[in-house]
Amino acid sequence: MNALSLSARLGKKLLLEGKEYLFFNGTSYLGLDGLESYRWMVESNVQKWGMHHGLSRTNNVRLSVYETFEDFFSAQAGAERAALFSSGYLAGIAACQYLFPKVDQCWTAPDAHPAILPSGVQADSSLSFSQWTNSCLERASRLPSQQILILGNAVDPLKAEIHPFDWVLAIAEKHEVTLLIDDSHAFGVLGNGLYGTYSQWKHKSIQLLVSGSLGKGLATPGGIVLGSEDMIQGIKSQSIFAGASPPSPALIQSLMDAQDLLHQQQRKLKELISFFYQQSSQLSQIRGNQNFPVFVYSSDAWTEKLQEQGYITSSFSYPTSKSPKVNRIVLSASHSQEELSALLQILTHLAASL
Repeated sequence: MNALSLSARLGKKLLLEGKEYLFFNGTSYLGLDGLESYRWMVESNVQKWGMHHGLSRTNNVRLSVYETFEDFFSAQAGAERAALFSSGYLAGIAACQYLFPKVDQCWTAPDAHPAILPSGVQADSSLSFSQWTNSCLERASRLPSQQILILGNAVDPLKAEIHPFDWVLAIAEKHEVTLLIDDSHAFGVLGNGLYGTYSQWKHKSIQLLVSGSLGKGLATPGGIVLGSEDMIQGIKSQSIFAGASPPSPALIQSLMDAQDLLHQQQRKLKELISFFYQQSSQLSQIRGNQNFPVFVYSSDAWTEKLQEQGYITSSFSYPTSKSPKVNRIVLSASHSQEELSALLQILTHLAASL
């Protein structure tokens, strides 16, 4: 199936060649950007802060909204401090560049996002996350005490798998461990309220950094790194922070202003995930997690059949263009239970026809 080229914004519904489709793709898990009340907030904050602030964070002219946001987000996440960047990718690179030169060993999860991978380091995607976990534990038991950096994602959004990191504590009994987690697909969905997994994995025996994009569940172009005061100051001392322009001040302020809306959308999303998970549990061709809004289906043929019925799902080859396709249904708080029920009827029919 050819890629679909759009000439208008994404939303819950798309109009392509005169036909309307329901959109079960993308990463707007909370559907914040589709709410009229949120648009009013953004418009108001554009008037106050402007759309863009093209100065370095270390310039002698600074906007207070950025430090206010860092203090707010870190407090909510349970971290001492935060560093705000213009993208999640930049945040991950900054965190990784700061940590990598300080360690003896660097172990990367099979699905670790490229943003948190040091230059020249590749993850072994042939392993499952549990296989990689066991290999880390085995290697740690054989090595003398060392400084070890462990890199991984909070969730694999392509396999709809939420990853545990409590096993890292066993390694920290012998080694000095630093853990860097990419929370891009966790913010707004998993962990501590809207603010990801930092408080879940924080422990006195490890050094923890969490980085990630605000542009997925939280619908805000930008990225953030969470950690201890010393580590965040170290990251902010790098040229990658000092030399980069920050995100839109209007959107950063709007994210803080939209807390009630975000919590409301999160509650709705959790209800939809639970409903879809329960209703699809008898379909062996679909798998997912009851706490994450992504469900993987196995048949490539379903993508075109679903589109014929008015549903656009996610389907592309990964990790390379020659790899098998990853086919997914992505839920959003913008969907309704009635829309999920209609989709489930079609999925049940497709499963029965195999």
